[in-house]
Amino acid sequence: MNYDEALSWIHGLYRFGSNLGLERINKLMAMLGNPQDKFRSVHIAGTNGKGSTAAFLAEILQAEGLRVGLYTSPYIEAFTNRMAVNGHDIAPGDLVRIVKKVKPLVEELTKSDSQPTEFEVVTALAFTYFAESKPDFVVVEVGLGGRLDATNVVRPEVTTITNIALEHTQVLGDSIAAIAREKAGIIKPGVPLVTAAEKEEALAVFRETAQKNNARMWQVGREFAYRIRDVGLDGLSFDYQSPWRKLDDLRISMLGRHQARNATLALAVRELMPLPFNEQAARDGLLRMFWPGRLEVFSQRPLVLVDGAHNVDGVMALRTALHDLLGGRRLRMVLGILGDKAIEEMLELIIPLADAGIIVTAPQSLRASDPWAVAEKVRKYARTASVAVVPAVEDAVRRAVAGTAPDEALCVFGSLYTVSEARPVLKELAASGDLS
Repeated sequence: MNYDEALSWIHGLYRFGSNLGLERINKLMAMLGNPQDKFRSVHIAGTNGKGSTAAFLAEILQAEGLRVGLYTSPYIEAFTNRMAVNGHDIAPGDLVRIVKKVKPLVEELTKSDSQPTEFEVVTALAFTYFAESKPDFVVVEVGLGGRLDATNVVRPEVTTITNIALEHTQVLGDSIAAIAREKAGIIKPGVPLVTAAEKEEALAVFRETAQKNNARMWQVGREFAYRIRDVGLDGLSFDYQSPWRKLDDLRISMLGRHQARNATLALAVRELMPLPFNEQAARDGLLRMFWPGRLEVFSQRPLVLVDGAHNVDGVMALRTALHDLLGGRRLRMVLGILGDKAIEEMLELIIPLADAGIIVTAPQSLRASDPWAVAEKVRKYARTASVAVVPAVEDAVRRAVAGTAPDEALCVFGSLYTVSEARPVLKELAASGDLS
């Protein structure tokens, strides 16, 4: 088996869909010797900001000289992005070796009518890799929900819930409280919980679940506070206050006010971990954190941004960021969105900002929405901006860049799948001098 064959086998499991539950993953973990019990972890759930919070925390811990694993999804550039140690993705050879170990066990389970899903298998691969790599800590991002997510086999030092918004309602429930109950499923007996959630319906669920588990609950905006000082295209600065310390003028290179909240959550998690706090490492880790596809800048003139905003809360954060960053520039958009999202609500929030034109496209995903149908909805909110359909993301990006004047801005958004396809094109254009 080579690397391509290993990926083909993994992705071939997609046909079994998403089937939440812990029975299959627990069986598979037991067959592998329960690798999740061989490393210490932090577990992060939530609707938005999970990946950024996880990356902030991982960088802080690495700046302390610790060996840190990071498990996230989906990937932006390569499948191996999903499991990394100290910023280095798993080597293709290691992935092949672990697939050879896991695949026969998956096939054995399948014979007993317990067909693991793709995400369950990827989680098993990652946890096996981390158990072998012996990191000091692994930062684990939940895939979907929490209570029945495959990652919920870990026994973390701290549990974390970023925020709660309506998404995946067909799976997680159609109310904030219902979704919060699924996210709260990661809360463990005696393990501290810290959350950046703001909606009282969600907080009430977390308090009740934490109390039942004798787990202390902490909140960003209550015990952990922040105040933004400055926002710009080079990042932002903010002050941080906790029950134990005050840190002034912390700086991050990530764009968007919402990243200050994610960074504060990561700092709160770090303070609750059973390790002495290192202020300089915290400052260094926050500043050097880079998370691709999240308000990522590819050019200053014209200003070219890509962002993975793919739900209502994410689009609201993007809209706020664009108000901060555009500086009077006219804005062009490339939009590619999945069909199971709140498309109408997202478009109403963001499309009126585009005064230089909008191109609707579709990522290469079975879940992608029909771009012509989306374009019809876009036209309701586009005011005077032109609306065009270019089905392929690569072609849409090239056309948008060619049509964007040096004193204008371009934003590509709507899905991490769209961003994943757009980034290589923008990298190529930047390398060839077509973007400055």
